[in-house]
This record gives sequence, C-alpha cells and structure tokens, in this order.
Amino acid sequence: MAQISADRIAVSTWSLHRLLGATYPHDLTTSEVGPMQETYGEGEESLLGLPSVLANHGYHRLEIVSFHLRSRDPIYLGELRDQLRIANVRLQTLLIDAGDISHPEHGARDQAWIAGWIEVANELGADHARIIAGKQKPTRDALDRSVKALNALAEGNAGSPVRLVTENWFDLLSEPAHVHYLLDRLEGRIGLLGDFGNWGGATKYADLRSIFARAELCHAKASFIDGDLDEADYGACVTLAEEAGYKGPYTLIFDSEIPGEWHGLATERDFITSRDV
Repeated sequence: MAQISADRIAVSTWSLHRLLGATYPHDLTTSEVGPMQETYGEGEESLLGLPSVLANHGYHRLEIVSFHLRSRDPIYLGELRDQLRIANVRLQTLLIDAGDISHPEHGARDQAWIAGWIEVANELGADHARIIAGKQKPTRDALDRSVKALNALAEGNAGSPVRLVTENWFDLLSEPAHVHYLLDRLEGRIGLLGDFGNWGGATKYADLRSIFARAELCHAKASFIDGDLDEADYGACVTLAEEAGYKGPYTLIFDSEIPGEWHGLATERDFITSRDV
C-alpha cells in the first residue's frame, strides 16, 4: 500500500472558470478566436497570471481548455509559455473543446479546425492535446469516420512531442465497447484520457474499470453535495483506476457552486493524496 504522490495532481482551467471569468467562444468555420465573453462574470485572474497563482497554491501541472485562450497569436502563446516556465508549471494538456470529426457532413471541416489547435498545443509546449472523438450516435460508420480522422490528425502531428489523446465523452464513446473498438483500430497512435464524471448509472464503476487500464490521463471529477465531497463515489473511482493499473496524473475537475474553487480543489487533492491504494 502506498499513497498517491502530489506530483500526480493537476488542475484544469475549467475548474477555475469563475476565477478566470472570460471565455472566447469557438467558431468552427474560422481559425480566429472569438470575442471575449464574460461567461462566468468579470473574473479575478487572467490566463497569463494563472501559472504563478497556481504554483502559489501548490499545483505544478495544468490543463488549459481551448476556449480560455484569448489569442492564437505566436507572441501571446510565447508569453503564456514563458509564464508557465517561470512558475515551474507543466502544461500537461491543451483540451481542444469543440468539433465533431464523426459528423458525416462537417467532419472534414472540424478535423482541419482541430489540426490548427494541435499546432497551438505544439507552440505552447504542451505534453498532450485532447481531441473529442465525436458526438454522433455510436454506429459503426460514425466510429470508423472518427478512426479515419484521428489517424489523419496523428499523421499530421508525426514527429511532435505532443501526444494526442481522446476521452470517454459524448454519445460516440458512451460505453466501454466503443472506446475499445476505437483504440484498438488506432493501434496506439492516440491515447486515452479517462474521465470519472462522463459516465453514470448502475454500471459506472465496472465501465470505468474496463477502460482505465488503457488510460494515460484522468479527469478526476468529484461530486459535491451541499458543499461536501461525495467521498464514497470519489473513493470508488480513484480505487478502480489504481487497481486497473493507472499510473498517470489526476487532473482535478471541480464545477460545483459550493465550496469555492480553491477550497473544492484542495478537498479533492487532499482526498486523493491521503488515500492508501
């Protein structure tokens, strides 16, 4: 038995969306970043300022959701990369948060749009870029369209240090069989980010256990009930991941109204790192 090291803890900008306030909505018809929207209020911190704040809270791994980037200009991306380096914060993943490469009509357009964001991940020096495998119902045709597009994106990124991953998310990858089908046909060219919060129901834990032996990253999302961590659910998820052989980082996902963001993240972190697994 051993405890999970704090070095394996990461934070997603999604978990701090109230702190950041602004988002920059995606338009899949253009590579331009949309105008700022105060989606979650005025916010208290910019993305450029976040690395130092994150480090001051004891976190040194970050995942950035693409809609938190206010520009794709190389100068801005260079500034963000510098701030990450100065704060000693590792950019674990750029989460490319739009597109449907399984769509029969718009799939090619969305594939090209995603390819542009993979370039951004490379410019930022990210370890990974997460791509949505698709949002269509999991027919064989839709899964095969996704495989073809993911293979093409991997080929376009060949030679890059950025590892491409996808996630058990949306209808296309709504159950283990679909995840395994996709990954088997990709033959290691795309990795898996397993998310605790995307699946539910009576088979949730068995389903997650089925895929976590293949996971390279994890979105460790917890539920809070009246501000209190649902320890039974969170503990079951962490335990099944470890028992499945998962060795990667745990990215804390927090989106409850209470407690506050930093308090909620600390509660999740302390729960994970204090467990004997």
